[in-house]
Amino acid sequence: MNTPPAFLRRAALFAVLTASSLVPSAARADDDFDAMVKKLQGEKPQFAKRQQDLLKERYDLSDKPVEGLTMPRGKAVQGGVRVNLPKDTTWDKLAGMTPEEIKSKDLWPAGFYPLPHPHHEAGGMIFPKKQIDGVKEQTGRDLTRFDLDFDLPDHMLPEFPAPIYLNTRPDLGDVSQGKLITLGNFYDVFKNVLNPKQLEGLRLLVTPFPQAQFNATHDRKALLAHQGVACFDCHSNGHTNAATHTVGDIRPNEHRHRIGTPTLRGMNITNTFGSQRAMKTVEDFTEFEQRAAYFDGDPEQATRKGVNILERGSQVHFMAEFENILGFPPAPKLTPLGKLDPNKATKQELRGQELFFGKAQCSVCHTGPYFTDGLMHDLQVERFFKEKMINGRKASADGPIKTFPLRGIKDSPPYLHDDRLMTLDDTVEFFNLVLTLKLTTEEKADLTAFLRTL
Repeated sequence: MNTPPAFLRRAALFAVLTASSLVPSAARADDDFDAMVKKLQGEKPQFAKRQQDLLKERYDLSDKPVEGLTMPRGKAVQGGVRVNLPKDTTWDKLAGMTPEEIKSKDLWPAGFYPLPHPHHEAGGMIFPKKQIDGVKEQTGRDLTRFDLDFDLPDHMLPEFPAPIYLNTRPDLGDVSQGKLITLGNFYDVFKNVLNPKQLEGLRLLVTPFPQAQFNATHDRKALLAHQGVACFDCHSNGHTNAATHTVGDIRPNEHRHRIGTPTLRGMNITNTFGSQRAMKTVEDFTEFEQRAAYFDGDPEQATRKGVNILERGSQVHFMAEFENILGFPPAPKLTPLGKLDPNKATKQELRGQELFFGKAQCSVCHTGPYFTDGLMHDLQVERFFKEKMINGRKASADGPIKTFPLRGIKDSPPYLHDDRLMTLDDTVEFFNLVLTLKLTTEEKADLTAFLRTL
């Protein structure tokens, strides 16, 4: 019998060694995943306590609803200034100081600093419990992360599930039937309301695709190999449930902003997308989200974890078709031009409107019937404080942020691009300092009352 050439003997030996190592490699990978789960679950309580301690230091998060004021489906709107002041300081004292004085004396309120992600070093998508429970009940998909939980209490969040209003059928009012819209029920709810293109767009918006923390790789943050995340997991019912993440377009990690998920209502009047990127169409933004933002702006990670490449003409465009018919909630006190009807508004609300378009300078950015100029503005909040690390997030200059529409604003807490402001009262105090408006206590109450009518 002839002896095989040396190179064939080496190839055969390599094949045997490779084959024999397959099972141990898989076992090692499973062991590595199990070890990571154990490690991160062990660390979870300390990071949860760190975040809750920070929130307690910053805010009063108790349940204090505004009497007689609710969101469209009945959830109470939270009121009052929730940001805690530095010791021996009042809002009037701060308003009488210059930015330089506030900075030098370290008197910038803790709740006005950037708000870190629930675990800023880890980052990634994290969902409120009601969203997790609703998706799991309807589809069996579990959006729980084994390493951390959402940090804000439910009464501080938008109502759930949110109503859905369509610009094409305003006569129908809320078309959601009071349901959380998922892949499990979208067809039954919308088959007689949408045209086939819009219906397909909605299907894609509720279809899960792999994402950095929810996929099949061994560095995921879900216990089981995962189908992924749908657009409507954060923008539930085309609105927001306050799910959070960290932006993918900033490095190093300590400078990344926590994301306050914006509502998708009013996409038809929005002309910039992304809080800082100023992308020009919702189609561009949808493509970007799937290709990069789902994977922290890392195309190598996207490829490894299973990026979903959406086709522009038959998928992205269809998704935009549905997004662009999502309407704002009714505002019965507003005229078609976005001003209060004097026959319906209170004297306080009318005084607030005068402030909005006058002394408070809100209308410089929030113009027109939908209260946005579609531009980006830099508030230069860093004038008021020295850079500092807060739970893995460096408080520093934010840069320019897009002007979000204020229509329906009472239904979209918390506020600002990173959710650092819990109530509209907080927001008024924030801008009173940042823009040195010198509003009186009565004027601040009047302005808040007007914002609640939008």
